[in-house]
Order: sequence, then C-alpha cells, then structure tokens
Amino acid sequence: MKNKEIADILFEISELLSIKGENVFKIRAYEKAALNISSLTEDVTEKVKKGEKISGVGESIAEKIKEYLEIGKLKYYDDLKNSFPQGFLEIMTVQGVGPKRAKLLYDKLNIKNIDDLKKAAEEGKIRKIGTLGEKSEQNILKGIEIVKKGSERMLISTAFNIANEIIEKLKSTHSTSLRVDTERRFSSPPNVSKDVIQISEAGSLRRKKETVRDIDILCSSKNPEKIIEKFCSFGKQILARGETKASVLIPEGIQVDLRIVKESEYGAALQYFTGSQQHNVALRGLAKDLGYKINEYGIFETKTNRKVGGVTEEEIYNKLGLKIMPPEIRENNGEIEAAKSNTLPNLLELTDIKGDTHVHTKYSDGNMSIEQIADHARKRGYEWVGICDHSPSLKVAGGLEVKTLRKKIDEIKKFNENSKDIKLLCGTEVDILNDGQIDYPDEILKELDLVLASVHSGFKQAEKIITERIVKAMQNKYVNIFGHPTGRLINKREAYNVNIEEIIKAAAKNEVVLEINAYPERLDLPDIWCKKAMEKDVMLGIGTDSHFIEQLDFMKYGVFVARRGWLEKKNVLNSLNYAQLKKFLSKRR
Repeated sequence: MKNKEIADILFEISELLSIKGENVFKIRAYEKAALNISSLTEDVTEKVKKGEKISGVGESIAEKIKEYLEIGKLKYYDDLKNSFPQGFLEIMTVQGVGPKRAKLLYDKLNIKNIDDLKKAAEEGKIRKIGTLGEKSEQNILKGIEIVKKGSERMLISTAFNIANEIIEKLKSTHSTSLRVDTERRFSSPPNVSKDVIQISEAGSLRRKKETVRDIDILCSSKNPEKIIEKFCSFGKQILARGETKASVLIPEGIQVDLRIVKESEYGAALQYFTGSQQHNVALRGLAKDLGYKINEYGIFETKTNRKVGGVTEEEIYNKLGLKIMPPEIRENNGEIEAAKSNTLPNLLELTDIKGDTHVHTKYSDGNMSIEQIADHARKRGYEWVGICDHSPSLKVAGGLEVKTLRKKIDEIKKFNENSKDIKLLCGTEVDILNDGQIDYPDEILKELDLVLASVHSGFKQAEKIITERIVKAMQNKYVNIFGHPTGRLINKREAYNVNIEEIIKAAAKNEVVLEINAYPERLDLPDIWCKKAMEKDVMLGIGTDSHFIEQLDFMKYGVFVARRGWLEKKNVLNSLNYAQLKKFLSKRR
C-alpha cells in the first residue's frame, strides 16, 4: 500500500515549497493532498488505476502521483530535494523548527541536518540567532529527543492498515487487498486460500497500543512453505527466512514478522505472542501455582508434561479458572484479578457508536460540506454528528467570526428540519484563550448545540497556570467537552505541562466530557487517563477531528483507546442516541 509513501512525499514537497517562499495556496494544496491520502482506507494505487478522483487532490498533483506510481520516482520532487542539503528535511520534524526557522538556521549557522542542529544547540549557538533565545534552544533539544524516539515506532493507524493488507493478501488466492475486521477465522469462501487456516496480528498491534515498533503476524497452516514464499514476495528486503518464520522489510521501510504454527498450537501461540510481557509473566505465575506451565505451544500439567490445551486462547485462560480477557487490556493492570472475580468490563464496541462529536467543514479548515458529512455518517449507521469548526482566534485554521457562525447555524437548522434519519449538532471547537476565557461570548455559545473547548496556544505555560486556565474554561456552563486534553502529538510534540488529575476532578465536578480525539497523531486522552477518568465517573466522548471524508474512519482508533482504557458503552457519550444526547448536553444550561 503506497498511501503513506506518497503522503510523505507530498508533505515534504509542501515544506520545501514553504522554505522557498512559494505561493501559500500551492503549499496548502500539497498539505491537503498529503493529509487526505494518508487517511485513505483503500490503496491509492487502485484508485489511480481505476481513474477515480481522490478527494482534496487537484489535477496537477494527481498527475504527479500517477507519475510516481508508474515509474517509481517523481522528477519534480527529486529536483526540489536536490536544491537542499541531504538530511535538511529531517530538521523540520523537530518541534519548534518549521520551514522558516530551518532556513534561518541554515543561512546563519549552516545547519544541514539534525546532527548539526543538535551540536549547535548543545554549544549554545542557536540562542544567539534572532529572537530564538535559550528557551527555544532547550525546546529544540527536547524536540530532537522526541524525534529520535519516535523514529523507532509507527502510529497504530500505519501498522493497522499495513497489517490488514498483508493479512488479506496472505488469505487470498490473488493479491487483491480488502479491508476487514482484525479477528479472522474462516472456512475457505471464494478467493480465500485453503493454505491459511487462521491468521491474526499479534504483539502490541493486537493490543492496539498507540504506537508499534514492528508488525507481528501469526498464522496456522498445513502448508507453511507456500505461505512463507508468498509473504517474502511482499518485502523489498528479506531479513530472515526459515521453514515456519520469516521477517521482511516492506517498501515503507517497516519490518513485518510472520510466524506459522500448527492449528493445535494456534491459541497458545496467539496468547503468548500477543503479550504483554507483564501480563504473560503474571499468567505464568498463576499457572505455576495451579500445577501448570504455559508457553507458545500450549498449557501443560507440570508433573506429567501432558498437554491439556492450546487450540484456542480460551482453553489457556479457562484452565487457569479465568475468563478470556480482551487483548487491549492485557497489560497486568488488574485484568487478571478482574477475570478471577468475574468483573471484567464489557468493553465498548465500534458497533455501539451512534455519532461523532468532532468534525470540521468547509466553513473552517475542513474539506467537507454539511451534506457530505451527513451522507457519509448515514453510511456508517450514525444518528448524529457534531459539527465543530474553529473559533476566530485560530485564524490559521479559518476560525469563524460570529457572522459566519450564524450562517452555519442557519444552514444546519434547515438541514435538520428536512432530515428524518440523521441530525447534525451545530457546534464549535472554541479556543480556550491564554487567560481561560472562551473565544466566543456566552450569548453565542447558548445558541449552539455542542461546545467543544480546546487549547491551541500557550503550550509552554507553567503547570499551575495552564491547569487553572483549563479549569476556568470548564466552569463555563456552556462548555460540553474539553478537546484533546493533553495537547500531545505522538512522535512530534510532548503534552503540555498540565495536571491531568486536576482536569479530571474539574470534569467530574462540572459534568464536562473529556474527549478521546481519535486522530492517529493525537489519540488524546491517552488510555491510562481514560481509565482514571472513568473511575471518577467522568464521561468520555470520541471525536475523529475529521477534516476529510476518509478521516471519519478514524473512529475505530478512538474505540481502540477507549477499550484500552477499560471503557464500557455506558462511559462513552457516542453510545447515546440523539434524544439521549440532547438531554445530556442540556443538563448544565
């Protein structure tokens, strides 16, 4: 699947054009195209082959994508890259170093790559440039550390899509990639290979962690040689190859490992290789106490070495007197005790979702009309969608002045009058200003169905100040949801220095919902805090933060976070039908 590869190229082009001072509309066109392609759930190669138009991609960029897919390179991109030193682009991945600052550092200090940047910062040279100062220099060093760590792990969205594609290709008698759920067992329907009996992702991907180091796939088969042969054909480099194991580096530069086991061992292997390590250590300790030993081949009586289970995961857990635990909560964080006492949570399912709390339209920085959002929400079986465009202070994202907001209110009212099957909530993603005030006056907020308040500035405020600022905003009776609560961007930007425990207390006191922002680079509120919020009876709400149609599919990543946070249907705002939601949102007013 070439989506990530092409999106990365288009985004790099936008950054290079920015450094060169090109037309801002041209730069944004490449940025939007990159974002849209990165969020596609189908292979961009197939869309190009079919001659299908890609939403948010103009003709000129579409031609460049076609050129890259046909010949494996893009002259325009290569020429742009060659006009800069090798490694220069990596500088701009560091928090606090955008295109303009990268050019400034190159012009003043001849900084050509991230190693030059680190050396200059450590030697105190950056603080002497323009208005940067010592604080900027220290932030750049922190940013470099984040980039170095982040380069070792990919986002769950990247891993999920790649694993899906590889699994479907291994299942299939041909190379067509299909999108399916992640739990897979089948009885050879048409076009499904009889060589594959069962197949699943394993490791941290199966546990739906927010980032993944490499992709692990487990398969049971009576013909492992054939499966290994097919698997190795997917790699640009074969790292290891044996009779039942192989490891390849795929074109995206990601390592994928495949292990093939006997059908009689599949359940034990799946349990073992799903992990986590801490969960498995605790499980082995329990097994030992009960006179068993467990490994990737099965569960055995310690005294006789007789195998007593391993075909399914249930056999392993049931022999230990436990109900099977969902993979997402296997972190040795109380799940074994809950299984013993029969108090495991009935985790939220994607099918429980009745709406999306956070979607942007063409009114601000989105690429969708009101009608398009409603149409695609219908296809997902939703009853409602929260339309939350930006407020005036966020000018870079086309924040809405009051006059434009009123126009949107009128349009949504007219839509709802004529729509019987789906309703749109006229909302806003309103900025929490640096002093804790809300970016719209109360007389405007009271006209809205949904108010989602977020921080988009003042990230470097001290913990006490930013925490008090957010709490003050949450005390406004019109605020329903606090958006992306920690402000982090995974692998790019650390969370702002906020006291989340105090935020959870304030949310509970003021009946404010905490958002699980499902955008893959955010996944914010993180799972560990979701669990703590749930324990304080705080409601969570999942918003995709969609700007393009395809991003509505980000909902599943929010559900992954919710499940890792032990959330049930009753803990999540999105499980409410429209009437229940309206009642909930009006409680404080």
